[in-house]
Amino acid sequence: MTPAATAERAGSPAGTRNRGGRRRTRRRTPLVERAALAVAVLMVVIAVAGPLLAPHDPYAVDLSKALLPPSADHWFGTDANGRDVLSRVLSGAQVTLPATVIVIVVATLVGTLIGTVAALGGKVVDEALMRVTDIGLSLPSIILALGLAAALGAGLRSAVIALAATWWPGYARLVRTLVRDVKDAEYVDAARTLGVSRTRLVFRHILPNALNTLYVQTTLDVAAVMLVISGLSFVGVGAQVPSAEWGAMIAGAANNLTNGWWAVAFPGLAIMLTAISFNLVGDWLRVRNDPTIRQGAGR
Repeated sequence: MTPAATAERAGSPAGTRNRGGRRRTRRRTPLVERAALAVAVLMVVIAVAGPLLAPHDPYAVDLSKALLPPSADHWFGTDANGRDVLSRVLSGAQVTLPATVIVIVVATLVGTLIGTVAALGGKVVDEALMRVTDIGLSLPSIILALGLAAALGAGLRSAVIALAATWWPGYARLVRTLVRDVKDAEYVDAARTLGVSRTRLVFRHILPNALNTLYVQTTLDVAAVMLVISGLSFVGVGAQVPSAEWGAMIAGAANNLTNGWWAVAFPGLAIMLTAISFNLVGDWLRVRNDPTIRQGAGR
């Protein structure tokens, strides 16, 4: 399904209907897009250099400074163990975002392989692979990941493995659709007529053109995967205390919400800003990648 069709089915705010019933695209202002891109880039920079930017040791315990409110010495306050929340949020980006990227990369590779083989492997292969994919799509990924992570043993590694094992079916279905659309294109038929080998046809002509939409979906999935990873840590099957992973930080501070709200609010704010920024960047890429949306936006 194309991004435009996905947006239309989901009722995306990117499109509204005019008086004649025709879909009219309403684009966000460049300021919003640039701000979202800036926040996304900032989060990536923090994920790379977070510990270097941290003003304090994120794991240093000092009970004499427990639950200090935000101040000039501790901008985000301290948690119940006296650890600087700002330092832990900065260091936590180096835990949460890389785990998210690993899940998406593994799921994308597996889904691309299965989707491509299904689209090009004939009816029997297609039916077999798509039935397995449908089973994966029919099960709620977060519930399945929760069960797998619990079976593998609590920890961030288990959460990443479990989530990657449950996230690929969506990519497989998307890639199959894209490859099937491209393989019947005129330029592919022309290349086939000229005697281009099957391997070259797949890797030079079909996949590069079929997967233009895939990077948009991966950008949109950053927020979803990150939220699930943080959620698994929050319920105790992901990253464990005293890890600075954002979900684990919220779980560790939940008991002190009334007298130490900052220890919950700032990790939650980091999750929210990262999720919103990557969603907006993905939506911006979707608009740029789909000519029908671009044409509608110019009307």
